[in-house]
Amino acid sequence: GVLVIFGATGDLAQRKILPALARLERDGKLPKTLQIVGVARRQEHDDASYRQWAAGAISQGPDDEANALLPRIYFQSIGDESSERFQALEARLKELERKHELPGPRFYYLALPPQSLQHTVLSLGHSQPGTRGATRLVIEKPFGHDLDSARRLNQMLHQRFDESEIYRIDHYLGKDTVQNLLVLRFANPLLESVWNRDRIESVHLLVAESLGVGSRADYYDRNGALRDMVQNHLTQLLSLVAMEAPSSMLADAIRFEKAKVLRAASLDLEDSFFARYQRAGETPGYLEEKGVSEDSRTETFVSLKLQIDNWRWQGVPFYLSTGKRLPQRLTRIRVKFKRAPVCLFESMGTCMLSSNVLDINLQPDEGFEMHIDVKVPGSPMRLQSIPLAFQYASRFDLMPEAYETLLLDVLKGDQTLFVHAEESELSWSLYAPLLEQTQRKLLDYPAGSWGPEDAALHLAL
Repeated sequence: GVLVIFGATGDLAQRKILPALARLERDGKLPKTLQIVGVARRQEHDDASYRQWAAGAISQGPDDEANALLPRIYFQSIGDESSERFQALEARLKELERKHELPGPRFYYLALPPQSLQHTVLSLGHSQPGTRGATRLVIEKPFGHDLDSARRLNQMLHQRFDESEIYRIDHYLGKDTVQNLLVLRFANPLLESVWNRDRIESVHLLVAESLGVGSRADYYDRNGALRDMVQNHLTQLLSLVAMEAPSSMLADAIRFEKAKVLRAASLDLEDSFFARYQRAGETPGYLEEKGVSEDSRTETFVSLKLQIDNWRWQGVPFYLSTGKRLPQRLTRIRVKFKRAPVCLFESMGTCMLSSNVLDINLQPDEGFEMHIDVKVPGSPMRLQSIPLAFQYASRFDLMPEAYETLLLDVLKGDQTLFVHAEESELSWSLYAPLLEQTQRKLLDYPAGSWGPEDAALHLAL
C-alpha cells in the first residue's frame, strides 16, 4: 500500500513519524511493498530534496536507517488545496500503485492542525472512488475543543469514512508501559483479586512536566492543562486502570469496557484545583512566557477528584493531576491500599503501619514498585515501608517508541490502541461542567514546586 503523510514537512513528521518509520524498516517490520508519499502545501521539495530533508530527520540513528527507507519516499505538493491539486495527488498515488503493483489499502496520516482537517478529509473522500480496499485514516489529537466540536468532527469524519477506518492517535496508548497495565491486572490474579473498593483506598494518576510551555504558547494558551492533558491522556489511563476484564483482547471488547468506565465517572466540582506557575528565581512565570496573552486565564496545573459509580469502585476516589514547571518529569499511577484493620504490634511499642502502595511508573524509569511494611532489625520493634521494585531497563532491551507501535498497528489494521468516537465524546462530556465554568478560581504555585498546597492530597507524594 501507500502511506500518505499530510503535513510532511512539519514538526511531528520530522521528530516522530519519519524516525519511527526508519526504525521499523531497520527492524524488518515494514511491509516490503509500502511506499511513502509526503504531502505539503508549499512546493518546497521534489522527490530528491525531500529525501534529503527526511534523511536529516532520521539522522539521530545509524546511517543505514535512513539509507534503507529513503528509496521508498516521494513528495507531492497540494498548493492551494484546490480540487485540481487533490486530483493531481490522486493521479500520483495511482501511478505509484501501478508502478509498484501495490495491493491493500491506502494509509492517510493527517499530521495537520485542526483547522485543516475538514477540507482535507472531505477532499480525500471525494477523491476515493471506493473500488479499492479499505482506507485507513490516522488523526492526531486534539479531537475537538469541547463536546459540541468533538461531535461535529466525528460527524464530518463519518461522512466520508467508516469508524472502522479511523485511527485517532493518543500517543500515550502506544507506550509499552501503558499496555502493560492490562497485563499487570488481567494476567496476575493476585492483583486483580484486590483491585476493588474492598481493598483500595484511593487511586492517584499524575502526569508531571518539568518544562514550561516553550514554543507551544500559542496553542497552549488557547487550551490549558485540562484540554491538553486531562481530557485525553489522563482519561485514557483512568479507563485502563478502572475497566472490567474484557471478553477478549480485541479492539471492540476493550473499547466497550473503557466506555463503561467513562459513563460511570463523575466529577467532584468542589474538590478541583486550577493553578498556573509563577516566577521562581530565574525561571519565568507563565504570563512572562513568549506568546502568552498578558490577560490570560489559562491554567498550567489542574487536579481533579472523580468517582466511578459502579459495583467495583463505589466510594474510591480517583485523583487526576497534571502540571507544567513541576520538580520533575514523571507519569505515575499510585494505588493506595487500605491499612490493616487492627494494629497487632501496639503492645510491642509501635503502631506506625503504612498503607501498601503500588506505584506504576510509565515514564521515566519505567517499571513498578510495591511498598510493604517490614521489621527493622533489632529492638525496639520498628516498622519501615520498603519497595519491591521492577524496572524494565534492568530486564529488557530498549522498548519501542510509542509511534513505532502505533504506526505498525495502523499498517496491521489493529484499532486496539486507538480512541473510538464514542470514547472521545464521553470524555468531553465528563469534563463539560468544568469547561463551562466562566469564573474559575485560579491559584498560583512557584515554578519548580509540586503545585498549589491545596492540591497536595490529590498528588499523594
